[in-house]
Amino acid sequence: MQPTPQASDLRVAEASAGKLGAASFPAPRHPRDVLLGAQAQTGFLPVCDHYSGVEARMRKSLQLQAEMAQEFGTCVFDVTLDCEDGAPVGREADHARLVASLALGAAAGARVAARVHAVDHPAFASDVATIAGTAGHRLCHLMVPKVESVDDVLTAERALQQAGAGQLPLHVLIESPAAVHRAFEIAAHPRVQSLSFGLMDFVSAHGGAIPASGMASDGQFTHPLVVRAKLEIAAACHAHGKVPSHCVVTEFADTAALQGAASRASRELGYTRMWSIHPAQIRPILQAFAPPQDDIEDASKIIAAAADADWAPISFDGVLHDRASYRFYWQVLERAHRTGRVLPQAVRHWFGASAPVPQ
Repeated sequence: MQPTPQASDLRVAEASAGKLGAASFPAPRHPRDVLLGAQAQTGFLPVCDHYSGVEARMRKSLQLQAEMAQEFGTCVFDVTLDCEDGAPVGREADHARLVASLALGAAAGARVAARVHAVDHPAFASDVATIAGTAGHRLCHLMVPKVESVDDVLTAERALQQAGAGQLPLHVLIESPAAVHRAFEIAAHPRVQSLSFGLMDFVSAHGGAIPASGMASDGQFTHPLVVRAKLEIAAACHAHGKVPSHCVVTEFADTAALQGAASRASRELGYTRMWSIHPAQIRPILQAFAPPQDDIEDASKIIAAAADADWAPISFDGVLHDRASYRFYWQVLERAHRTGRVLPQAVRHWFGASAPVPQ
């Protein structure tokens, strides 16, 4: 918490009293604008990014997204249609056209992305031209794998501009030791919205120096080189207001392994988003990344009282709070909303009609 003026200079408001009326102050501004500034433009994504590349699975993923959006009152996961691993060799152009068609046909309000081939792959340019050029207005972002440096980001940015989709955010996969070394530079690029960690390629890039166990749900949290890479990527993202996205758990039938990995990624390593490669992984990821209900209740009371005080310092349960702590508690509410949790009435209006209500 930042240093504060003397108590006599503070506008102190007890959270339960509600003594400061809205009429005493100018029209309230949205907490995102007051507390986050530029970060509010890049920092809020669904906590789950679900990948599929086979046509039947892509269609089912989009259907499931629509069903769960209806259930939770907001879109709780992205669907990324995959060209890199999903396109049959020699039929990359056909697959790109399929991805564009699916994106165009997605339900209103759907969050649909596409993963294209790496920038040095022969199909990269045509992927971007076909998908972003045809369906860029329906995409929430474009995922670029195997990004090694800012030069790769610039290549992708030029391709988007040539496709007429220059406004589309880029998500990038960090998959090598050299890319980890440059993670801060990559995260600093204004077009980049999120960095994801590519576990399998990262381990493979070490020529056997990291054992196969480093790719497993337990080993990826214990091998020092893997943990170091994850921490560097998370730190780079937070330094530049971007979203760190955690890697997959390949043991998709092991719910306990997925739940454990998601919880550790969220609570120990600073990740705010995670990949899913099977529909059964989506709900455990949402649960792991959701804040506890007690935290949601406390955050709601503190933010409501802070807004009543026009964001001046307040006292809540005998503890002083100011904008440094308000920023934290607002982000608790944002994460609760993105995981479909029920928000208390006092703060629900900031999230619009999509905020879920108790049944």
